Amino acid sequence: MASSSVSLSFSSSLHPHPLSPNKSPTAHRAQDPNFKPAHCAYAAPAKSTRSANSSSSSSSSQTRKRHWKQGEYPGVSETSIPRRTPLKNVKKKLDRKDKAKAWVNTVTEEFCHSIDNKQWLRALEVFEMLKEQPFYQPKEGTYMRLLLLLGRSGQPQRAQSLFDEMVGEGCQPTAELYTALLTAYCRSNLIHDAFSVLNQMKTFPQCQPDVFTYSTLIKACIDNLQFELVESLYEEMAARSITPNTVTQNVVLSGYGKAGMYDQMERVLSGMLEGESCKPDVWTMNVILTIFGNKGQIEMMERWYQKFRDFGIEPETRTFNILINAYGKKKLYDKMSTVMEYMRKLHFPWTTATYNNVIEAFADVGDAKNMEYTFDQMRAEDMKADTKTFCCLIRGYANAGLFHKVISSVQLAGKFEIPENTTFYNAVISACAKADDLMEMERVFNRMKEKQVSPDSSTYAVMVEAYRQEGMNDKIYYLEQEISADGIQTD
Repeated sequence: MASSSVSLSFSSSLHPHPLSPNKSPTAHRAQDPNFKPAHCAYAAPAKSTRSANSSSSSSSSQTRKRHWKQGEYPGVSETSIPRRTPLKNVKKKLDRKDKAKAWVNTVTEEFCHSIDNKQWLRALEVFEMLKEQPFYQPKEGTYMRLLLLLGRSGQPQRAQSLFDEMVGEGCQPTAELYTALLTAYCRSNLIHDAFSVLNQMKTFPQCQPDVFTYSTLIKACIDNLQFELVESLYEEMAARSITPNTVTQNVVLSGYGKAGMYDQMERVLSGMLEGESCKPDVWTMNVILTIFGNKGQIEMMERWYQKFRDFGIEPETRTFNILINAYGKKKLYDKMSTVMEYMRKLHFPWTTATYNNVIEAFADVGDAKNMEYTFDQMRAEDMKADTKTFCCLIRGYANAGLFHKVISSVQLAGKFEIPENTTFYNAVISACAKADDLMEMERVFNRMKEKQVSPDSSTYAVMVEAYRQEGMNDKIYYLEQEISADGIQTD
């Protein structure tokens, strides 16, 4: 890898392996409460075939609708026989229509495209062009989409600037817009700023915080292990007559579980099971299974799965994906395959997350062959890969020592226009470090900053360790200065 330069925009592709077609399952979708994992071989996804049956329409007269207003066109369609337009003429008309698209539509479509592809910098650039158009009017929905995108992209300061700009343009803030801004701060763990937004909301009668605002703030406090703030927020909700809903309780359950506070978790869960206002749902089930699955407590996870089934809660695709992920991390490949077969039996679709979990299981142990086979199956079913897919592929090839395939995976991600976030760059930097290619590692790190993707504690930890192994204390010193300037907490 030392001789190869990572190019994140160069086109490439992986060579797919031949697939063995499998017969489609014929079992009807019936919920099986007695489902228990059993040994089963990993099977390729079944392909369904469709038979096209053509039928001739009856010749009985039917009343045909007008395609124009009364008096606008001299003819009527009731007595006329429709003439089928040649396909080539239709294509010409569509081509002319595409070429005649106005600049207004182009800007609007580009803005939506940037939002959908999570390209926050491009979205802001197009938004500036959009504001220059004569038809532009500030709208709540436009700002809402941008605020949510900036929050997910770790850009809370830009979200605040956008919010201030929105107010300056005369667009009245709402509780939803304030909650979106608060969420941006929460996603970046800026709890103090999030509470400042909450206090601002309280000063406007039309922007009072609701259960969704408090749920978002409670989640941020729990993620930062500030459980004393959670209790104060509960008290504030009670004073405002805001009742926690199932979503709020699920957030608290997840936080207590991740922190290992099982007594508090059981207390909240018992209240949900015994109460009437916050009954547990499939999300509650998923939260509990995720907690024990991530802890590697497989028996406890399976026991709770059965308890929720006995309570009458039916699993969903995400539930099975959680089980697959847990079994994969413990290398229980037979049980992992059994869950996948069970999903086929009940006609649950294999999603991108399903394939990602399987790819990740093989990537963790450097099993490049099975990892590639799963990825090829994923592409054969036209399943769209995402950032996690390529992070797993890159990490798997690095673990297998196949660093030339790390480069091809990065190039393929560029070809597919996969969003390059912090996790993606961390995977590439870690692969470079494993290959002892520190020059390439630095190039990727610089590109990361050029793309305005914020490094996190994992980014710096990998680089510091790579420099330490080579005795580059001067490099470590400069990184530590950068870490201090960015205010990043490291272990």
